[in-house]
Amino acid sequence: MSAIGAYFRLVRAGWILVREGVVAALPGDQLEGMPRFGWRIATLMSRRRSTRRARPERLAKAVNRLGPSYVKLGQFLATRPDVVGHDLARDLASLQDRMDTFPEAQARAAIEGSLGLPVEALYSEFGAPVAAASIAQVHEARIADENGTRHVAVKVIRPGVRRRFANDLESYFLAARMQERFMPAARRLKPVKVAEMLAQVTKIEMDLRLEAAAISELHENTRDDPGFRVPEVDWQRTGRDVMTLEWVDGTKMSNVEALREAGHDLEALARTLIQSFLRHTLRDGFFHADMHPGNLFVEADGTIVAVDFGITGRIGKKERHFLAEILYGFITRDFRRVAEVHFEAGYVPAHHDVAAFAQALRAIGEPIHGQSAETISMARLLTLLFEVTELFDMQTRPELLLLQKTMVVVEGVARTLDPHFNMWKSAEPVVSDWIAANLGPRGMLNDARDGITAIAAFVRQAPELAARTERLSREIDGMAERGLRFDPETAEAIGRAEARHTRSGRLALWTIAVLLAVIAWQVS
Repeated sequence: MSAIGAYFRLVRAGWILVREGVVAALPGDQLEGMPRFGWRIATLMSRRRSTRRARPERLAKAVNRLGPSYVKLGQFLATRPDVVGHDLARDLASLQDRMDTFPEAQARAAIEGSLGLPVEALYSEFGAPVAAASIAQVHEARIADENGTRHVAVKVIRPGVRRRFANDLESYFLAARMQERFMPAARRLKPVKVAEMLAQVTKIEMDLRLEAAAISELHENTRDDPGFRVPEVDWQRTGRDVMTLEWVDGTKMSNVEALREAGHDLEALARTLIQSFLRHTLRDGFFHADMHPGNLFVEADGTIVAVDFGITGRIGKKERHFLAEILYGFITRDFRRVAEVHFEAGYVPAHHDVAAFAQALRAIGEPIHGQSAETISMARLLTLLFEVTELFDMQTRPELLLLQKTMVVVEGVARTLDPHFNMWKSAEPVVSDWIAANLGPRGMLNDARDGITAIAAFVRQAPELAARTERLSREIDGMAERGLRFDPETAEAIGRAEARHTRSGRLALWTIAVLLAVIAWQVS
């Protein structure tokens, strides 16, 4: 029955996207054959008033009808321009995760169920919700203890949201499997892997202990950073369904006029924002991946405070080397070195020619050197880079795409604060320090130390690895002599599973056929 439910939810989602004009807004004139015919039919079936809206408005209308899990799906796909294209990713990034609040009584029940204590025993004051999103809502509260009264924000999971997401994820996986089966060109994008990543992201977001851990880690990483900080978590009042952290008093960075009226130096704020993001990325390898202006506050003393850590990104040491050498290579016009870095990292298959790849990179880099520094976008540079690497079969790197998407957002925020913002001049101190520490003599010493540590670990594990190799060799010899055999219980289980799959597939196809017939009758 779950398979039938997934088919039904997928058909319903498709119907809503068609009726709200989302499918009609796609560039269907570039399609051929049956896909083009389907796009034309979808255009005819769109609501007349929906065709008068811009595509972002159509998306917002459709997603609001589909529910909170589709808001999250849209926001996730906005981080994957390799899957949906850069234009659609930009439209999806504009989706606002704002939902109606749920009753305070339900929030209190969730808190008491998660922490095992009455709300009155946890907070001296507990107010009505002040904001609500697809997964949780936030309440303003106060805590009285021996240190006085503390002002806190309490984030509470939306009731029933896990079941709703689990049901919708089934339909996402169904769509991904169908895409891989019937659209060979899409297999390179690994749609099932994309669905698995979305499932993992939502699991993390719906356990507030994990978000609290991300906040805590970033709080420690940025403890001594100038002009930037992260709120502190109250772990005693944090559980799976509730998270408590210090209240942030400040002006949202989206309200530029209010920042100006408060006397803040907007150029300094833009510089601090970029440098902070680069420190988190290069120094720590762990960054806030949803740094839009609504998630950034400016306190009275000019300190930037980031909130809402549902999406974070990590990049390893190899990727940080990769990023720094790319930026440095483009600055110095050493396109051959940038090409070699791609091959050394294994991102571009070895059968391609390094010189030809360097030539493609030159096509990106040379126009940059004819512009003033303040007009050069680092985010745009990375976007063009990923477009070129597609031509050379570079495999999708989700962590680098998430980094690129976040850099686009952060750079955009900086330019709203200062239209003449010089990205390269602001980034230079952070990038130079990191290169000196990691690509110079100090970096070589650190790499040598890491290598010695790895060798020592391997030596410690050598006896166990030798024993495993010997066991594996014996098992392979046995299989070569006797062949690969299933025991009777395994063979019977495989037969039952195959029979169930065949029956459910037929039933689902009949369900879809009946549903489409009903829809066609209603339209007529």
